[in-house]
Amino acid sequence: MSPRREDAQYIKMTETPVANLVVILGIPTTISMLVTSIYNMADTAFVGTLGTSASGAIGVVFGYMAILQAIGFMFGQGSGSQIARMLGQRDSESASRIASTGFLTAMGLGVLVAVGSWFFLDDLLRFLGSSETILPHARAYCGFILLGAPFITGSFVLNNILRFEGLAMKAMIGLVTGAVLNLICDPLLIFVFHMGTAGAGLATAFSQIVSFCILLSMFLRGVTQSRLSFRSYTRDYREVLRIIAIGFPSLLRQAMSSIGTIILNRCARAYGDAAVAAMAIVSRISMFIFSVGLGLGQGYQPVCSFNYGAGKYSRVRAAFRATLRLTMIILVFFSLSVYVAAPRLVRFFRDDPAVIAIGVQALRYACFVMWVLPVSVLTNMTLQSTGQALPASFLALLRSGLFFLPVLLILNRTLGIVGIEVAQPIADVLTAATSIPFVLYFFRHLPQENSL
Repeated sequence: MSPRREDAQYIKMTETPVANLVVILGIPTTISMLVTSIYNMADTAFVGTLGTSASGAIGVVFGYMAILQAIGFMFGQGSGSQIARMLGQRDSESASRIASTGFLTAMGLGVLVAVGSWFFLDDLLRFLGSSETILPHARAYCGFILLGAPFITGSFVLNNILRFEGLAMKAMIGLVTGAVLNLICDPLLIFVFHMGTAGAGLATAFSQIVSFCILLSMFLRGVTQSRLSFRSYTRDYREVLRIIAIGFPSLLRQAMSSIGTIILNRCARAYGDAAVAAMAIVSRISMFIFSVGLGLGQGYQPVCSFNYGAGKYSRVRAAFRATLRLTMIILVFFSLSVYVAAPRLVRFFRDDPAVIAIGVQALRYACFVMWVLPVSVLTNMTLQSTGQALPASFLALLRSGLFFLPVLLILNRTLGIVGIEVAQPIADVLTAATSIPFVLYFFRHLPQENSL
């Protein structure tokens, strides 16, 4: 990026009214997440036509993909947060060093995870919650995911760096292209070439590789301020540890989500394949709703990091308030709409009376509390984006871990399938309540403008 363009980007990030800037950066991210969620739901719907066991396989493999996402998010958020603050201080050389280190390390770990998983795939899928009837479908789907593993981890890092540089539109192009390609390839491979669940896995792997190539090209063509190269990989192990420390909350969130999905599948498995399929469907629909608010939150992250690095703390405060207000309003609207349409939505994915009965009830419980999620998510984003690794890591453990797992296990024993349906909503409320003191403390102790 030329010096003139770097100056223009700096002015944009530090002088554009924060509410406008959050929306400008948040809309492309929201579109990316919505398209990705639509793909995920379409993937579930396409595979659902192959049977309830095939539909359950999607929920099982989703737990494995969450592990890959956890690696990508850890290095993406850990490097992206630092890059934005370094660019706020106008230090592009250090930003390039952190970008190269985060990207190359994530790619290497993606290869190691894929190779290790290949030798124990069946045992791994059973651990993830697969029953013996689901296992053949899960194996066929996951086999291709292993081939795309390093590209999945690498894509998450590239996407996060682009977002933190304030290039959300560029990040959107890569993600949306991959998702649309997946939507095209899914029915083609599943139905035309009769590959079944293996076709869905191949479509996902292929689209992830294409998305990776598009995102990487942004860096190779000089669109970004940070550069990627083997020569820029850090020689100081402390910088790697710093990336991991700041990105660790993202790893915890994704890891807890993966563990939570595994335990949820194992609990639901006792009630049959219909329960596993229903909870997988509810998870996809809930993520679609939440992606609207989360997309704006991810538009807030670069604004927070960049201005924190530039010492413009009043803009950090204003951006948090504007983002929280807007995301809560949006989620109330979407939650009410989905609550009313719940039977039709679940039936769209799987027209099975048992799946519909469980799925509708669980989805409506989720809609009751969806609007409180921005409190905990934006608090975590604020702490992580400003380098507060320890409190951000603690809060990241709560929603799908320290609160969700005990609630799930206790209510499953006492309330049966209803306990499984209400566990996540209860954990969401507890997480939001716990987050409030943390964010109040952070802003109360934020330095005065341009003083450190």
